[in-house]
Amino acid sequence: MNGRALPVGGILVGLVVVAALLSFLWTPYDPTVVSAGERLLGPTGDHVFGTDKFGRDVASQIMVGARTTLYVGVVAVGVAAVIGTPLGILAGMSRRWLGEFIMRVNDLVLAFPALLLAILFGAVFGADTLTAMIAIGIATVPSFARIARSGTLRVMSTEYVLAARAAGRSRWHIALRHVFPNISGLLIVQSSVSFAIAVLAEAALSFLGFGTRPPTPSWGRMLQESQELLAVQPRLALVPGIAIAIAVLGFNLLGDGLRDRFDPKLEVRRVAS
Repeated sequence: MNGRALPVGGILVGLVVVAALLSFLWTPYDPTVVSAGERLLGPTGDHVFGTDKFGRDVASQIMVGARTTLYVGVVAVGVAAVIGTPLGILAGMSRRWLGEFIMRVNDLVLAFPALLLAILFGAVFGADTLTAMIAIGIATVPSFARIARSGTLRVMSTEYVLAARAAGRSRWHIALRHVFPNISGLLIVQSSVSFAIAVLAEAALSFLGFGTRPPTPSWGRMLQESQELLAVQPRLALVPGIAIAIAVLGFNLLGDGLRDRFDPKLEVRRVAS
């Protein structure tokens, strides 16, 4: 499965991306329109996944929910990468006391789970998509900072960096010319893994009422709305649950495959074993 992780993950992520992009152009029905006469319809030719307790088309909600999920993931991971990567590089290139101070603050942020931080943000600033994105992004910063610092320390010990320092190159030049290009692979892998975490976090926040507000479709809120009908209409929970599982599994497999691609030593060890 290790050799197939990248293509399988790419296919699963591609399904989510295609659904999200297609929702901008077309959906079977308006996912926000309530139709009392079509409540709790089973799967039919008109409604592939049926309708929910408000008469809304489930397939249309899944498609638009994919858009919301990817939007939150992209922004959250972007915030984490933009803040965490420079901090990690700075910690790896700075004097020992400054690097230790940055990492201790990083550990303090790491002590707050993403969901708890998002709930706190929602209570203070109001629960909405933007609040969820910022909270998830801040909670993911320590992961990027740790990865960036680890990679920076490894690169700084190489001969070409020692040569650049001997030639009088500035820290900015070394960071941009040597450090960042050589740790970009690690950051790409971390981005894929963090995206899966962001998908789960957004779904959990929407389930708890601290994420995307109605009427914007969200997979997590679809799960929350279906819990009272689990005994009679389990498909209402099954469909968004499978969508979340596909997205999370896809990004995790994609991250695993990218790690193999950017770390040839790992692949050599696997072949040797």
